[in-house]
Amino acid sequence: MNEANWDRIARVVVGAALLLAGFAALEGVVAVVAIVVGLILFVTGTVGWCPIYAALKTGTRKLTGA
Repeated sequence: MNEANWDRIARVVVGAALLLAGFAALEGVVAVVAIVVGLILFVTGTVGWCPIYAALKTGTRKLTGA
């Protein structure tokens, strides 16, 4: 896991909002983009691991211990 709890919560909330907007309110390419981005945010927030953070060897989660 490389995401802090606040990061995970924000990703799930924003991802769910984008998914809902993409399926319910938006149309065309904008809807597809909202659904794809929302799905990515929702999944990474649920799992707690972000591949971009991993590739950059960073993250929002503080590691404890040494």
